[in-house]
Amino acid sequence: MSNAMYNKMWHQTQEALGALLDKEPQKMIEPQRNQVFIFQTLATFYVKYVQIFRNLENVYDQFVHPQKRILIRKVLDGVMGRILELKNEMVELELTEFHYFDDILQDLKLAPQQLDIPIPKYFLKEKLEVIKGREKILAQILADSGIDTSDMVWRRFHQRKETEKLREEEMIFLGMNPPPLFNEVSATVIQAEKVDRLRNEVQIKHEEDYREALVTIKNDLKLIEGVDIKENLQDQIRHWFIECRNLTGTFPDYPDVEEGGSAIIFSDKTIQQVIEDIIANQEEEEKNKKKKKKKEKQPKKAKKQKKGTKEKNKEEDEKWKMSPSLFLPAMKEGCNAYKEIWMKKDESWNFSQDYDPELIKEEKRKELQSEIRIQVDELMRQELKNLKLAVDRERERPVKAGKKKDKKKGKKGKKKEKKAKKDKDLTADRTIESLYKELVEEGLLIQALKVNLSDYIGEYSYLGTTLRQVSIEPMPSLLDVRQLITLYGIWPLGSAAVHEKAPLVKSLLLAGPSGVGKKMLVHAICTETGANLFNLSSSNIAGKYPGKNGLQMMLHAVFKVARQLQPSVVWIEDTEKTFYKKVPNAEKMNEPKRLKKHLPQILKLLKPDDRILIVGTTRRPFDAELQSFCKVYQKIILVPRPDYASRYVLWKQIIERNGGVLTSALNVSCLAKVTDGFTQGHIVEVVKGVLTDQRIRRQIHKPLTAVEFITAITSMNPVYKEEEESFKNWYAKTPLGKKRALAITGGSTEKAKDKGKRK
Repeated sequence: MSNAMYNKMWHQTQEALGALLDKEPQKMIEPQRNQVFIFQTLATFYVKYVQIFRNLENVYDQFVHPQKRILIRKVLDGVMGRILELKNEMVELELTEFHYFDDILQDLKLAPQQLDIPIPKYFLKEKLEVIKGREKILAQILADSGIDTSDMVWRRFHQRKETEKLREEEMIFLGMNPPPLFNEVSATVIQAEKVDRLRNEVQIKHEEDYREALVTIKNDLKLIEGVDIKENLQDQIRHWFIECRNLTGTFPDYPDVEEGGSAIIFSDKTIQQVIEDIIANQEEEEKNKKKKKKKEKQPKKAKKQKKGTKEKNKEEDEKWKMSPSLFLPAMKEGCNAYKEIWMKKDESWNFSQDYDPELIKEEKRKELQSEIRIQVDELMRQELKNLKLAVDRERERPVKAGKKKDKKKGKKGKKKEKKAKKDKDLTADRTIESLYKELVEEGLLIQALKVNLSDYIGEYSYLGTTLRQVSIEPMPSLLDVRQLITLYGIWPLGSAAVHEKAPLVKSLLLAGPSGVGKKMLVHAICTETGANLFNLSSSNIAGKYPGKNGLQMMLHAVFKVARQLQPSVVWIEDTEKTFYKKVPNAEKMNEPKRLKKHLPQILKLLKPDDRILIVGTTRRPFDAELQSFCKVYQKIILVPRPDYASRYVLWKQIIERNGGVLTSALNVSCLAKVTDGFTQGHIVEVVKGVLTDQRIRRQIHKPLTAVEFITAITSMNPVYKEEEESFKNWYAKTPLGKKRALAITGGSTEKAKDKGKRK
């Protein structure tokens, strides 16, 4: 795809975004009661924004023009944030984390796969140097300590071959060793990778040139235009002094620095417009005086009118209204910038797509003007003072603002002192490097295994809508799970701009039977965002940092390093043990509930600018005390056993990745049908067991058949329907599950919400 094609895609996507932004206020301004209509509206916007995001992310990755990329990035962050806001609205409306858009996809002529939410490539591209730097720091710390890096890191996380094997079996596609032929890459792929690498180099080079130009062009402007700008500003302000005195009889008060100085008077205005404003303000003051007199005469009538509107207000409150968006302004600003600068811009001269110097001049001229204005304001304040003394013979009024400022400063100072006392740094005398080293040595900071979210294979649920129409709550599909991991985990951790303003998700629980890929999803979040991985599982912290003070120090060190080196994921495996209803005798020595009281406090301390996510994984959520469990985990995701569509794809891909050849002799559909209840982990184990080196070589003479795999899987225990139902029944007792159940059985959404709040 050529640069011209991506430019065309950008223009089309910006037009689509502009149209969508125009429609949003029209659709959302009127309060609504019809829940079906509300969901259809929200879902349509959601699906359309996802399509815009997919295109913009692609364009951003391909473009090399630095100024275009800055604008697209701003819009991208806005679109991501808006998608998360709409998702939050849909969850609150439907009281479920999973939604089905069959009719909307049909109307928009989209395939279910187009709902898949990509992970922006820039999450890792822009942090490669940071990640490499972190690895160097770790290596240096280990070297200084006289600890062998390979032994230290890998001994802790891959202690024995048996442990490694168990991990590989439980995590999809991890540790698979395909035959040499599988790793042979075609010439087309090699060429594509080369083009991608060269494009990245051009992007970096153009970015560096742009940064340098920002400095050099500003310096040149200062030399060439600085004196003229200063003189023009002084003349403009003097004219204002004189005109204001002519119109009002007195000289104006000069705006303080805190108010913005003369900029608030002359913000993109000519002197004539300023004069018109002065006249308009005088007229407005006279009108306001007349209105006040009328209001004083009719106070009782106003009260009666208020009483009459109480019932109407109640009715309005009962209707659904869209929450205000924190991302729409940024998107609108981006769209306006696109229209003003890029929509009709002639770029025939800029074949290499390097920076545009004229745009930099325009930007830096404004910046320079603001800097010079500050100097001019100081001079003109003194000039105004002299004019008042000389012409008006008036004494300068004492400025009371200074005293107020002092009071404010005092209050702020006190607040800061209080905050400092609360957030006492227990390791103020320690460097981050020393804490990092300690946590690695204790096995609390572990190396995330390299696994991508795309490796978590799953299909769209084609029966979801049908089941809900007959009031049956379906299990989520693997594609649903993958999307939630992206929305609640990867996007906020990957983008600081999104994390600060989007609905804040501090904690996430992945609940599901063994072998469905819960651990893999945790590692995938870290791989896709470059996040640190801390392991606070009860089995991992047993015997470490003993006592109350030791536990406090451990948590302080973990979250101090997590903040400093964010994004970070804090993982608690088998997290039900931290919330045991009753601790088994065999586990009492390990004190599995050490973190129970501390986790809610930690969550309260996490702020929007802390890109830290607490992720728990559990195979037995029913063993946990439900109320405290649900207080800690804000979002609960059921990770299901794969359905037929997902099993079909899994069998095909895992067989091929392990060197198997798919022929007509191998009935994959039959395999998918008879393995209902078996997990991804089961399928990986069976395929690896069947596809030995010898069997792979014999495929030419004896093609693979379904019987070989079925025979191998019969010795394994599947996840029975009863076990899956137990997860669904448990989820129905969680706050969101309760609300959903009440809504399905005839209770209204509002009643469900109220009941959830009371409990």
